[in-house]
Amino acid sequence: MIEKKIFEKSKSLCVDKFFDVVMYDKKIGYYSKKNPFNFNGDYITAPNISPLFSEIVAIWVVLTWEKLNKPKKINIVELGPGNGKMTKILCQTFQNFPNFKNKYNMYLYEKSNFLKGIQKKETSKFKVKWVNSLNEISKFPVIFVGNEFMDAIPIKQIIKKKGIFYEKYFVLKKDKIGEEYRKINKTTLKLLKTFKSIKNNKFIEFPLMAFEELKKITDLICKQKGAILLIDYGYIKSNNENTLQSVRKHKFNSLLKNLGESDVTSLVNFKLIKEYIEQKKIKVDKIITQSQFLKKNGIMERAEIISKKMNFLEKSDLYYRIKRLTNQRQMGELFKVLEALKKV
Repeated sequence: MIEKKIFEKSKSLCVDKFFDVVMYDKKIGYYSKKNPFNFNGDYITAPNISPLFSEIVAIWVVLTWEKLNKPKKINIVELGPGNGKMTKILCQTFQNFPNFKNKYNMYLYEKSNFLKGIQKKETSKFKVKWVNSLNEISKFPVIFVGNEFMDAIPIKQIIKKKGIFYEKYFVLKKDKIGEEYRKINKTTLKLLKTFKSIKNNKFIEFPLMAFEELKKITDLICKQKGAILLIDYGYIKSNNENTLQSVRKHKFNSLLKNLGESDVTSLVNFKLIKEYIEQKKIKVDKIITQSQFLKKNGIMERAEIISKKMNFLEKSDLYYRIKRLTNQRQMGELFKVLEALKKV
């Protein structure tokens, strides 16, 4: 019974620690035992919809390298590389830039050993290095790229009643999972109160674990100079809503059912992430939609060029996939893009 295994070390777990076990535990965690990607899995990500998505990200990386004054060597770190499809297309695309193709070191930051195996097969033709710690990255400027990285990091859920903050916990009672709220600890409360963007919220999804990752990332950017690109589904203005969701075989699943067999994520609060990065004195551009990002970096022009050699069916498929990525009723509006840079 998986419930007993989840609560093996403690009979109560706050929301982020509960889902950290459910998703990442080496024995029972979702990412420790299955390939969730593509049509046979539970969900599909942008790099698996069209290689053009990853090509555009590669172009952004090269343009960012130029903004950093073309250092002799640049580290590129993909955060949570999934099945390795984007890594492969990035490396392929870099070969088309003679001034850049020999200047980069490619690192993959991945905690799932199961996914590392899939990534190694996908990227076997390219020189890439897996790191468990960002301290392993060489001392050159660094560009971080994360597509659907943030949404997979578990969040805390906090409510505010009469000026007092309470954190949600899952508890195991008689083999059933229940919920309860407890006063938030002082350390979390002190950090929470430093963010202006959530000070009036009655319900807060607080990404403490994501901040722990962002601290390592921003510390490295401040130390070595560099940039970060985050693409994910999320929002800019909070509606005080619970955004935790579970997906199994491309359909929404009850949050506490099929634990360890379904993907659990939350929408990213981009305004809060922007505020955190700006606290580190790193310049963050205006948050834009995925559609705006792809179009401003040339996806339509690229499609026009490659479609000239295609027959009608191939061309129809190409533009159908681009529509999925850019249409406001599909991924174009829901997915947001954060770009941040520090060069001095």
